[in-house]
Formats: sequence, structure tokens, C-alpha cells
Amino acid sequence: MSGAAALAAGPLSPFEQLRLAREIVRSEAQALVSLAESLGDEFCQAAKLLCDCRGSVIVSGMGKAGLVGQKITATLASTGTRSHFLHPAEATHGDLGRVHADDALLMLSYSGQTEEVTRLLPAIAELGVPLIAVTGRLDSPLAEAAEVTLHLGAIREACPLGLAPSTSTTAMLALGDALALVVSRMKHFTADDFARFHPGGSLGLKLANVEQAMRPVADCRVAHTGQSVRDALIAESRPGRRTGAIMVVDEAGRLAGIFTDSDLARLLECKRDDAIDGSIAAVMTASPTTVTLGMRLAEACEILAQKKISELPVVDQEHKPVGLIDITDLVGIVPDRVQGSKFKVQSRMTAAPHFRLHNPDLNPEP
Repeated sequence: MSGAAALAAGPLSPFEQLRLAREIVRSEAQALVSLAESLGDEFCQAAKLLCDCRGSVIVSGMGKAGLVGQKITATLASTGTRSHFLHPAEATHGDLGRVHADDALLMLSYSGQTEEVTRLLPAIAELGVPLIAVTGRLDSPLAEAAEVTLHLGAIREACPLGLAPSTSTTAMLALGDALALVVSRMKHFTADDFARFHPGGSLGLKLANVEQAMRPVADCRVAHTGQSVRDALIAESRPGRRTGAIMVVDEAGRLAGIFTDSDLARLLECKRDDAIDGSIAAVMTASPTTVTLGMRLAEACEILAQKKISELPVVDQEHKPVGLIDITDLVGIVPDRVQGSKFKVQSRMTAAPHFRLHNPDLNPEP
């Protein structure tokens, strides 16, 4: 049965839907494997052109190829390569003025003979802008006009009719990603650079420094080593959602230890009520794990995971507390293995078995 006849035969059963979906994904995956194996010197030439570009990389394409081009533009920009998208149809109506001789042009067209694309070629040549073509035909006008041609090869679209751009656009997207990321490495693009371009969302928070996510010390509970547990709890009671720990400082204001709500709960469970009126220094965790100002938040999250703790003091160069990283502020940021265990508990006063308390002396024997 032909593809057209199959589509006209009526609704697909769930089994047929899954079979067709798997065929489509496998077909596109196989095309990507073939493309990867075919890459050669031309790819290196294209990468060098983009890396050496003193202006912007201009990406262009029509229709579905244009939509892929917009994504490639965004990937280039976010990984350290200035880039802009140029719509081929709009280019002939004035937008060609966006292109400068210092730029490089990456043009996407599987056929290599799309009218809006070929109409641009003489103007591009006149501007003297180096042209990189991504196409499926080496004998096309686009390939012949390009300084470097990245050949996608003969591709059969995954569309059951063999018509809708699907496998070809997947190949374009993968090749664009490869170019962007290889050029990024060639430019020695670092995590710090990436952080500057991604200040928003959970990704930006992961790349932020700890001071951008910590609770400032003014919003934290801080006690002195000479205080009792009871006095510290009363004195440091404050409105709003409190932190789950009291940071304990010495006479010089340096961090001496930490005492958590879970430590308090365990004192009560162990019937050590007398300790509540004793010195907080006697039951705190001395010299707790800390992070310093300027550390990447992702590193702090990894420490929370490795140490299996819920609060992490942030200190300055003099070891004075300036804030606190609290795991409850980092939902979606800390590794899943931490969240999955911590947030199953019903109360912050309940010690989850997966989590050890800051003070090992308060952990009962298993």
C-alpha cells in the first residue's frame, strides 16, 4: 500500500501509531549517523570561517529551513558567536542592509535552488561576504556560489508521503549545532562566559554565584557560642519563612558552628531536654562545611548532595557568615538525588533516613 493509500485508509490504531512513530525516529537517527560519518575537511573550513569572522554570523533560510536557521542563530549567540537571522524574502526588500563585509553568511536550503535564496546570491557576492552553504545538492546554484559547501547528502524525508521537510531539517539542525559548539570550543568559550549569556531561569541560577541565591545574613538566624540553645531559639525567632539552621559565631564574629532544626528534634527524641538549657556550643556542629563568596551555585548544590545536608553557610575571607544556602530555596536546582530524598519528609523537624544531621554526635546508631 502506498503512503497516500495508507493515509486514506482510516484512523491508525495505537499499535500502528507507535510503529510509524518509531520508524520516523529511527529514519531520522540513521540519517544523522550517515551525516556524522560523511563530515570532512569542508566542515573544518566552515568552522574556521565562523571562528575567524570579525562581524556577525548571518544565518538564512526559507520556510522550514529558515525556522531551523533561527534556532541555529540562537545557539551560536548563546555559545559565544555573534549571530543574526536574515529572512531571504525580507532581505531583498531592504534587510540586506544588515549584512556587512565583515560578516559571514550561513545559508540553509536542502534543494539549493529555492527562489528567495538564489535571488540573494548575486548581492551576497557583490558584498564580498563569505558564504557557507548547507544543502543536499552539490550541483545547485547555492552550492556553486558558496565558498564552502556542507553537503547533507541524499536524504529521504521521514514524512510518510516523502514530502514534508523532516529528516532534512533534522540533519540541518544537528549540523548547525555541531558548527556552533565546535566554534565555541575553538573560541575557548567557558562556563563563566556561558553564565553571562544565561542570567535567567533555572539554568541561569545554576550558573550563578552563591550570593545570588543565598539568604543574606540579615535574614538568617545567628547565635553566639555563649548562648544556650533555648536562648538562641527565642532570640533568633523571626517572622516569615525561617532558615532551618542557626549559625553560631564566636566573639570575633567568625563562624564557629551550626545548629539545625533537625538537631533540636533529635535532642528531644533522645530525651536530652537538659541540653536545651545548656550551651549551644556543646551540641552544635563545630567547623561545619561552608562555601565562600564567589563560588558557583552549582558547586554548592553538589556539596549539598555529597554531604547530604540541607543548609550550607556562606562565609567571607575572614570566615564570617554572610548568608546561608537553604535547600528549600533550590527546588529544581539541586541534583535529583537530593531533592528526591529531602522533600519526601512531611516536616522540617522530621529527619529523613537518607539525610544525616550536621552533628554526628546526635545521630543514633543504625
